[in-house]
Amino acid sequence: MVELERQIAQPDFWNDSGLAQQTMKAASKIREEVESWRAFQRRIHDLTELADSGDDTLRADLEQEISGLEADLDRRSFTAMLSGRYDDDDALLAIHAGAGGTDSQDWAAMLERMYIRWAEARGFKTEVLDRTAGEEAGLKSVTIAIDGRYAYGYLRSEKGVHRLVRLSPFDSAHRRHTSFALVEILPQVAMDDAEIEINPNDLKMDVFRSSGAGGQNVQKNATAVRLTHIPTGIVVTCQNERSQLQNRENALRVLRARLLELKHAEKDQEIAVLKGEYTKAEWGSQIRSYVQHPYQMVKDHRTEHETGNIQSVLDGELDGFMEAYLRQSV
Repeated sequence: MVELERQIAQPDFWNDSGLAQQTMKAASKIREEVESWRAFQRRIHDLTELADSGDDTLRADLEQEISGLEADLDRRSFTAMLSGRYDDDDALLAIHAGAGGTDSQDWAAMLERMYIRWAEARGFKTEVLDRTAGEEAGLKSVTIAIDGRYAYGYLRSEKGVHRLVRLSPFDSAHRRHTSFALVEILPQVAMDDAEIEINPNDLKMDVFRSSGAGGQNVQKNATAVRLTHIPTGIVVTCQNERSQLQNRENALRVLRARLLELKHAEKDQEIAVLKGEYTKAEWGSQIRSYVQHPYQMVKDHRTEHETGNIQSVLDGELDGFMEAYLRQSV
């Protein structure tokens, strides 16, 4: 922190505005963390003084305060494990309906609701950047920006295939169906992040009218944007905003995140091959199953963490699953 403050105090600090903003952001995060720990220390000091007073009438209040401190300490000890480069950054969450037809598209919409509920409970900001509705119900895909400290650190546990087993409301015989949806979690990469540079000549941009379910046009003007990164073939579409410029900016946000993921995936694959550990990721290798029939259970197949209260999970209570995964990954 001392070194950052020394840099900020330099007369030529703002000569490079991109670097300056990045430094200010880093300093702000550290100040916030330091002040948080100082406030925690003050709570311990005040509690110790009250305990030393010998006043028995304060016993109930002291016990309640101790419980609060223990819960706060557990949260802090867990947060300390989120030490990856992008763990304390914002996240991009993408959901894609998989095998299962209308049921799968409905499942994707259920997952969208689940993650938005989880984010809102944590006080995170959510913004839908792109959404393609299903033909009959649900959605084919959705991309959501989730802004909040440690959003990516927590959500990276959700990356993978999610499987739902239930009695289908879209089947006239009301038979049991299995549906799949793919969840992608990407860190939001700052525009000035030197790790990802996009040459404008490598981009192809198409504009078109935004469309709703069944292909119906919901915009008279061509405001939707499709960006193609020619060297990698990555295609990103954004059509949720009424402004073509805003949709282009959002598409660039998603493209930068996907390029970063591709870069890291290639590096991880190279390391795994060298270690003799590489196995190709196949569709259908679900990370978590949500079963509504013939019994009720949500089970994570990586950690064996499970619960019988499927409704609470679908309402956004995911912390137990996230923490089990992240603790195992340390």
